[in-house]
This record gives sequence, structure tokens and C-alpha cells, in this order.
Amino acid sequence: MLRRPRHFLPAKHRRRPKPLHKQPAESPTPTYTRDIIRRVTNILRDHPWSAARPLLLSLPGLTWDSHTVARVLKTHPPLQKAFLFFRLASSPAANPKAAFRHDRYTYTSMLHLLGEAGRIPAMLRLLAEMLRSGVDPDAATLTTVMHWLGRAGDVDAAMSVWEEMRSRRGRCRPTLVSYTACMKILFDAGRVAEGKRVFEEMVAEGLRSSCTTYTVLIEHLADAGKFEATLEIMSDMQDAGIEPDKALCNILVQKCSRAGETSVMTLILKYMKEKLIVLRRPIFLEALKALKASGERDNLLREVNPHLSSEGIDCNPTFSHLGYITDRSMIMYLLAARNWSAIEQMIQELTTRNVKFESHILSDIIQASCANCRPSCGLTVLHYSLRVGNQLNRSAYSCLLGQYLRSDSFDLVLKIVEGMIKSGCKLGSYLLSVLILRLGCAGHSSYAAHIFGLLSADQNVTTYTALMKAYFQAGEVDKALELLSQMKTYEISACAGTYEVLIYGLQKAGRKHDSEHYRRERMEMQWHRQYCDEHSPEDSLCNHLFCGFHG
Repeated sequence: MLRRPRHFLPAKHRRRPKPLHKQPAESPTPTYTRDIIRRVTNILRDHPWSAARPLLLSLPGLTWDSHTVARVLKTHPPLQKAFLFFRLASSPAANPKAAFRHDRYTYTSMLHLLGEAGRIPAMLRLLAEMLRSGVDPDAATLTTVMHWLGRAGDVDAAMSVWEEMRSRRGRCRPTLVSYTACMKILFDAGRVAEGKRVFEEMVAEGLRSSCTTYTVLIEHLADAGKFEATLEIMSDMQDAGIEPDKALCNILVQKCSRAGETSVMTLILKYMKEKLIVLRRPIFLEALKALKASGERDNLLREVNPHLSSEGIDCNPTFSHLGYITDRSMIMYLLAARNWSAIEQMIQELTTRNVKFESHILSDIIQASCANCRPSCGLTVLHYSLRVGNQLNRSAYSCLLGQYLRSDSFDLVLKIVEGMIKSGCKLGSYLLSVLILRLGCAGHSSYAAHIFGLLSADQNVTTYTALMKAYFQAGEVDKALELLSQMKTYEISACAGTYEVLIYGLQKAGRKHDSEHYRRERMEMQWHRQYCDEHSPEDSLCNHLFCGFHG
């Protein structure tokens, strides 16, 4: 029997399971040195050293090496914390495995900070430590020391450093910067012949003058009244391929303004107009005054400085509509960017111009600066407001008071309160009582009494009791009892909180007999008041603050 053949379908190839593709792990965001430097600088600026030290030691990515330490110091952190950071870098806490030794770069950066701050003895001690530790100074190190010695007026010591630099070989050989610094020191000290010899020695060494070198020469010639020679030097500069920069032009215009050399100043202004160089505002005002005194027109000066063209024009000196809008927009932008240093500079400029500003914006600046731990900006705004007559919000004063109370800056607290009183703003019983209590806790009962005396309108049972407690905390028991007599003289009735402070303070001072007397007096007062419901708001506040509180 024939069978029909089976027709099988072709075998299907089995699909192999595709391997699961592992997603590549996200590469960590690289940490750049500039970010580390910025974080270290912010820590040093925004935190006290007790809090900054552990933050620095635990900062991820911070490498304690010469490059990093030098760059941090070059950002100009606060001097004291910069020096502590300098010491921390070479301590075992920062480098437990391999100790870091300062080199000439880190020493030079720290020497510059000390010299800039006028700490010349400390700078010289650090230089001696550098030599003792076996670190050879280079030309930059000795030039820094020489420069700041000259700025401090010790020209002989600066010249001894210069001679030391010339006697050494290798890295200590004077550079162009060294020669320029030495010439400036000698010219400023009136030792012109020595300065000329240094310049001739620089030329003999084959060093090519820079714009800074020419600026030193031109400044010396202008001080000597040789303005025609300054123009020749400027011409020689251009022939050598060095263009006078903004700093040189500003210096020369200022010297011409003070000497009344308007003809030379006109030539410099023409050069500035061609090169699109402008003057700084103070120098512009000096030049404008010099031109007016000589009876010459100021059209060229205003063309060179279009951003200052409205200065000196007889119009409303306090308010210029366009200028006010520009200043307001700039301050609002800086406030949004939290650029407190720039805001301080703008407020200082507004102070010199005696320009009034909107009070609510100034109050916002104070509150925001205090919230960001930059009370110095708020204090600048306060000084400006007092000068131009702006009245700030009470909350702005409260923020400043709280910030400086927390930092124990009681001298500034006293100035802020005086500013509040001058502007007509009142503290109120509660805020004044809290302020007096805080000053009393810090042992400044004299400040508390002074503020209490300034605010006669807020003298009531609450503030009297607060000052009484401040005196007890300072151990001045007799003054506290005198306050009680003064209250009776002015017919201010004591309340339960007042007696609570009196009894506790006398007991703590060891005067048990007096404390028992006032205990009985308190019982009589309470027995009398239970039949007549007489409680003023000041009594309620005083009882709330002081009853049961013995801190």
C-alpha cells in the first residue's frame, strides 16, 4: 500500500536571545580645579575659622599641593583666615600620609597678602621662616617684599632687598618687574638719580620696557612738571609698538588736571578718543573742574566719555530720570544675582552723589544680605540711608540687629539703634526688652542702659524690668534697686514679672532679707489685684517674659 509522503515544513532557526545591553554607567562629573578654588574661597569668606577648618579638611577633591594653595591665596580671602589656611596646608591634619612643605610660590602669595595689609613685621618674620626652612626665594618673592617695604615708607630696607637680589644668582636675578618696582620706589622717595641709574642698568641688561615701566617714568616726569617730556615718552612707546593703556591715560589726565596743563590734556584726550579709552569718574570730574577753571570748553572731554556726558550739567543734582532708572535696574539685577560686593560699591557711589533711592528696595537689600550672611552690605545701606534721609522698614532694622547680636558685635548694635532713632523708627516694648536682655546676658549692662535712655517713649514696666534683669546679671544690685525707686517716682506700677526678677536677683546676690521683703510686697500686690481686673498690655507682656524665667 502506497503511502503519501509527508511534507515537512522547513525547520525554523531558533532565535537566540539578544544579550541585554548594559547601559553605560554615567561618568561622574569632572571636578575642575577652578571649582575647588571657588569652594575653598567661599568657605573662607562665609564661615568663621572654627567652622571653616572641618569643612576644608572634608572637602572632596581638595588637593593640598603648591598649585592649589597658591591659587586660593591669590583670591584674597580674609587675611586672618588666609594665614590659618596657609598653616593648615602644611599641618599633618591636611596631609596625614605625606606632609606638604610650602615652596616659594605659596610663601610668595602669603607674603603678598601680609604686605598688602600693611603687616610688614609679620611679612619679614615669614620671609625669615622661609629662609630657615631651606626654601630659596626667587625674584618674584624678593620683588614682593621690596615693593611692600617701599609702600610702607621704609625705602632703605627696600633697597637692601634690592641689593640682595642683585648679589644672588639664578632665580633671584632681577626681572623687568623687579626693575620697574625699584624705579617706582626711588622716584616716589625723591631719589631721582638712583632711579635713573636703575633704569640705565635695566637697559644695559637688555630688558625691553613694558607699559608699566613707561607708566612709572611718565608719572615721575609729570610730578616734576615736565609734561612735554611725557608726550615724547608716549611717542617713543608707540614707536616701540607699545600702546598707552587706560591706566596710563587716566594717570596723565589726572596729573594735567591738578597742574592746570589743559593743552597737554587735550592731546591725551584726542588719543583716548581715537583708541576708545574712557576716564574713571573721579578723574573725569577733576578734568572737568580744571577745564572750567581755565575757561576752556569741555566738548572733547564729554565726547571721550559719553557715559559721563551728563555730569556737571546744571539740572536736578539729586535726580536724573534716565540715571535713576539705570541705577535702579543695575541694583535690582545685582540683588537677584546676590552680588553683594558690587551692591556695596554702587551704594557707596550713590552716597557720594547724594542720590535718594526707594526705601523698600533698600530694605529688601538689607534683609537679603542678612539672610545670606553678608551684613556688611546691609550696614553700608544703613549708613547711606541715614545720610540721604531715607527711612527703612522696621523689619530691615530688626534683621541687622539680629545679625550683629548673634555675632556679638555690640558696638555696631548700638550704632544701628542710634540710626533707628535718628530715622524716626521705634523699636517697641517687646523688641527693646529682648535687646536689653541680650545685652545683659553678654555682660554689657552699660550698653543696655544707654539704649534704654535713648528710647524714652518705650520706657514702661516691661523695659524697666528687662534693664533690672540686665543689672542683676552684671552683679549691679544697687542699680537694679534704684530702677525700682525710679519706677515708683514715675508712677509705673510693678507687676508679677518685675517682682519675679527682683526676688530671684536678690537671692542670687545673697540678700535674702531684701528678697523676703519684696516677696511679701508681691503677695500684697497679688491680693489687691485679684479684686480688680486691672492688667495693661505692658503688664501682660512683662509677666509673659519674666514669670518663671530665671536664665
